[in-house]
Amino acid sequence: MGIESLLIFLLIGAIAGWLAGQIVSGYGFGLLGNIVIGIVGAFIAGAILPRVGFALGGGILAAIVHATIGAVILLFLIKLVKRA
Repeated sequence: MGIESLLIFLLIGAIAGWLAGQIVSGYGFGLLGNIVIGIVGAFIAGAILPRVGFALGGGILAAIVHATIGAVILLFLIKLVKRA
């Protein structure tokens, strides 16, 4: 993985984590936290969404949407665990 790919990977993670934090109210983790949430969310979305028949095309915008959906799922699960 080249430096450009790594920077894009981190940028998508940061944007997706920030968007998920805006969607799921009460969650802001700062830049590093948003990157981690976005990256983990992308892995979650990559595992779950194709199984339910929801697959997006290629491109950066599709990757951001995909990672954001996974990050929202992750934050929702964190919210459920904290509540219990």
